[in-house]
This record gives sequence, C-alpha cells and structure tokens, in this order.
Amino acid sequence: MNKINYPALFDPQPDGGYTITFPDLPEAITEGDTEDEACFNAAEVLSLCLAVRLEAGDAIPEASPPDGNARIIEPDAATQAALLIHQARGARSLAELARALGTSWPAAQRLENPRHSPTLKQLERAAAALGKRLVLTFE
Repeated sequence: MNKINYPALFDPQPDGGYTITFPDLPEAITEGDTEDEACFNAAEVLSLCLAVRLEAGDAIPEASPPDGNARIIEPDAATQAALLIHQARGARSLAELARALGTSWPAAQRLENPRHSPTLKQLERAAAALGKRLVLTFE
C-alpha cells in the first residue's frame, strides 16, 4: 500500500451538519457543522484511530473500495509516514531495521510512532533500508 486513505460516509443530519463514520474503522466517528469542518474532523479522527491502533500493535485494516456515497479521507502526514514504514517493514523486526539503519532500537521504533515526526533524511534512510524510495507529493 503506497497511499493511505479510507472511505468515509458523510450522513447529513436533519438539524444541520454531518455525522462521519468509517466503514473500516468502527471506532472512528465524528461530526461537523459544515462540509469543511466535517472533512477536517474526519481527517483528525482517522489519524487518531490509526495512531492508537499502531501504538497498541493492533491490526490496521486495508481500506475498502469506496462506494458512490463515500469520500476519501487521508490521515495526517506523521501518521501516514509511521504506517508506511510499518507496512514496508513487513515481517522484519524493529531490531533488523535498526541494524540496517545503523541506529538503536528505540530510534527505529520512533519511526513507527506518529507522535514522533521523523525528518526527511530519516525517512529517506528508512525507505532505502527497506528497499524503497521516498516520494513526496503535494495534492
């Protein structure tokens, strides 16, 4: 998986605003008074839920294909970076990654922690150690 995004369902409420749910992450529920606020809150709750799962060692579900009513939401950059490293590492242990990077186990572990934003240099080194290359885009 190279791009991390999930379908979100925006349910308009009779009194205004939206309730947002994620079919792949039942714990991810939020709301917003306007579409912009709802989109912002959806990205925030998605980031939080994915970060909590990652930190707890829980499974990160694959995103289901969006249906016609879903909007695609992406987590914040720090969460995306942590998940991409975690996914690229696969069955390799953190100790193996640390050895490949020539760093300590805690430093390698921080690469998969969304609360510790790695530098671009660290991301490039981790990608190279995992047989990948770092590609950045603005959208």
